[in-house]
Amino acid sequence: MPEYIQGNNFSGLVSNILCDAIHENSPFKHNSDQAYPDLINPKVVEKGKPVGLEVKSTIQIGKGGESHNGHSGWHLVACFAIDEKTGNIRFVHVMVAVLNGHNQPEPDWVYVGSKVNVDTGSRRTETYNTTLIGTTKLRDGSVYLDPTAINFKRWRQSRRGPIPPFSIFAQP
Repeated sequence: MPEYIQGNNFSGLVSNILCDAIHENSPFKHNSDQAYPDLINPKVVEKGKPVGLEVKSTIQIGKGGESHNGHSGWHLVACFAIDEKTGNIRFVHVMVAVLNGHNQPEPDWVYVGSKVNVDTGSRRTETYNTTLIGTTKLRDGSVYLDPTAINFKRWRQSRRGPIPPFSIFAQP
């Protein structure tokens, strides 16, 4: 893979395939190639707009969310591993949460900037990462986790309020 495609482009490809699968197997449908959010549920409307779902994938397990816009709304982050022998991807952690946008009170996103490559002068697109509270919200909303691939008990947590009963961090 590294010889042919950059890691961030590969993650984008995985996100697109996941969006196609959700489109085919749920009420969420493609919104647009470039518009936020990736998927919308046209049958559920809030504040005059269909409820949306932004989908991201990453090979960086435990990282949280990364976005070019840091929008409010529902976000799904799918973490995957690549089998070195076959090249197949395997989802190891899928998280869903409603996140507060970077411009909202108590935001779950922090602006990390736009880095310039000093050698080429090219600029990376604007980037937002989830705060620890935003990352914890995502982790609390784990819908799939492979415990053979992830030791989540070592992850730091920060939240406003108690641990939700559905969280992976809730005591049985």
